[in-house]
Amino acid sequence: MSGRRDREVRREERLREEVTGATERRQQLIKLGSAAAFLAVVVVAVLIVVSSGGGGGDASNIEGKAEVSQLLDGIPQSGLVLGDPKAKVTLLEFGDLQCPVCKGFSEEVLPQVIESQVRGGEAKLSFNNYTIISAESIAAGAAAIAAGAQGRGWNFVELFYRNQGEERSGYVTDEFLTAVARSAGVPNISKWNKDRKSKRIAAAVEATTAKAERLGFTGTPSFAVEGPGTAGIETLGTPGSADELESAISNAGQ
Repeated sequence: MSGRRDREVRREERLREEVTGATERRQQLIKLGSAAAFLAVVVVAVLIVVSSGGGGGDASNIEGKAEVSQLLDGIPQSGLVLGDPKAKVTLLEFGDLQCPVCKGFSEEVLPQVIESQVRGGEAKLSFNNYTIISAESIAAGAAAIAAGAQGRGWNFVELFYRNQGEERSGYVTDEFLTAVARSAGVPNISKWNKDRKSKRIAAAVEATTAKAERLGFTGTPSFAVEGPGTAGIETLGTPGSADELESAISNAGQ
């Protein structure tokens, strides 16, 4: 009987070991799957940044003026809102002008939305500063608002992105901002200079950053939409494509 009992005990121990081993292998597979999913997200983000190119931050060589003009010409602007003021849907972008992923969205995602639903009058696009990188972002955001006061806000934003330098590198100087403003067609540079350094515009930069935080955003770019088909502002996070943004706009307009 003792030999039989020993065999049963050993069999039970083997079963427990097999169950434990299977559980550990399953957990490893889950971890590997999660890691793969995370890696896929990282790869997409890197591709967006790489596609936007390198360099930039050169005040003596502002690029993209013709491209930006072609994208925006004929579309009404008011402050940092692009599109027909009567459009029933508002797409809100919360971005940091130093953010390389925001630059990628500016060049690879938003043009489709601008050419279709913004130019077509279905939606207006509101740029909101969400300054999370450094003090240079605040100076850049203030300069964009000051350009918007003269009807060239979106030209400034788009040109800044197309000439963006490495974040926190010190490239956001008065010289660089002025070069972007001139290329954006800001008519009164003297007034723009005064405005961008005012407490009023500094407060406006702080206000939109605080709004982004209240909406629960933690990174840039982040988007939200508002229209007759939404219950107030509906957050979208960071959509993976222009098609997702267009779908959200269409739903918000119903």
